[in-house]
Amino acid sequence: MKRCKYSSRCTKTVAAAAIVIGGSVFAQSATVDQVLEADLRRLDLAQESQERINGVVERTRSLADDYRAINKEIEGLKVYNRLMTAQTNGQQATLDDIALSMEQVDSINRQIFPLMERMIDGLEQSIGLDIPFLVDERNRRVSDLKDILERSDVSVAEKFRKVMEAYQIEMDYGTTSEWYRGELNVDGSVREYNMFRVGRIGLYFQSDDTNITGWYNSESGQYELLDNEHRNEVRKGIRIARQLIAPELMLLPVQGPENAEGV
Repeated sequence: MKRCKYSSRCTKTVAAAAIVIGGSVFAQSATVDQVLEADLRRLDLAQESQERINGVVERTRSLADDYRAINKEIEGLKVYNRLMTAQTNGQQATLDDIALSMEQVDSINRQIFPLMERMIDGLEQSIGLDIPFLVDERNRRVSDLKDILERSDVSVAEKFRKVMEAYQIEMDYGTTSEWYRGELNVDGSVREYNMFRVGRIGLYFQSDDTNITGWYNSESGQYELLDNEHRNEVRKGIRIARQLIAPELMLLPVQGPENAEGV
């Protein structure tokens, strides 16, 4: 009976202990969840922080690359500017020279026109005193030069070039030989002959049948007939000038040098 008397209290005690233990277990469970949840939040925060750091690093790397690229471009621009400055200075010097030349153009023109006129007159006189080969062609060249000199649509440089070109042609006559067809009046008979020029020292003519052979006598100023002994040599010279045979020695009469006065 005594043992049963305290059974109800024991039961209450046991129940209270169970409640205390259950509450403690529940409290511990709640604490673990909170810890796990806090850890998850820390992980999320750490991940967010790492992403922000990665973003900052990427932007920093991009800025560094841009900086290096800009520096390289700046260096290239410095080199370009240095070269352009040198080129500009050279162009300015050229412009200064051109400006100076333009200032002297009027003075040069005033001097060069009388010079060209004298050169053309001298050329005309030289043709008149020379042996009479290609007379029409050479006189026509002089006439063309006089016409060009008066034209306003031809530059001064072109006029001077034409004059020099005519002088060069006349100079070449002295070192060349040629064949051409020409009409002559020989002993009152006008007919066409094969003309053969040797530099400026001899001018010869021959008929197609080689029966008539002659030369221009500078002393008499007339075309004269030659003996038959010169016929083959003149014919050979004509064939050489026409490039029908290879060049070879020719024995032709030439005008001797004039004796000096008093000799």
